[in-house]
Amino acid sequence: MEQAERRAGRTGGPGEPASPGDTAAVLRRALIEAAVTYEEPAEGTFVATLPGVRKLSTTCSLVVGTHSLSVNAFVARRPDENHEAVYRWLLERNARAPGIAFALDRLGDVYLVGRIPLEEVTAGAVDRILGAVLDEADSAFNTILELGFASAIRKEWAWRRSRGESTANLEAFKHLAD
Repeated sequence: MEQAERRAGRTGGPGEPASPGDTAAVLRRALIEAAVTYEEPAEGTFVATLPGVRKLSTTCSLVVGTHSLSVNAFVARRPDENHEAVYRWLLERNARAPGIAFALDRLGDVYLVGRIPLEEVTAGAVDRILGAVLDEADSAFNTILELGFASAIRKEWAWRRSRGESTANLEAFKHLAD
């Protein structure tokens, strides 16, 4: 695939720098081939929507810089409670995540972040990093909610039950309400 991308107009061989424009073209093709819904609000800036199971969708920003492709995906807002346990659990997961890591913004919101040097951006690399983002965001989501929002989940469960409303989308957290 890498040779095909070079033949398709991408500059830079193995170990040589690629241009941001060439990288954007590779990224665009990779997103289309993977059937990922995305927008390109500015040249070299892509916002992809990754469908999940536990976390219904993950919004992932991919920005082509001068030397690397940065990947940032929102996972969850700042936990309401139990911050230390949530952040510790996320740090422990960082040891196993391939090419990405959990991080916090200045507000304490949880993100997945990663960087790929431009010369390593191929369709396969894009597929791997988006797959890692989707897998980590989706598999971590319920635990983040359980650890950091248990009181809110209990209140929501009780409120819905008192009004006779559905608790179907809270079923994964039924054990917190009992």
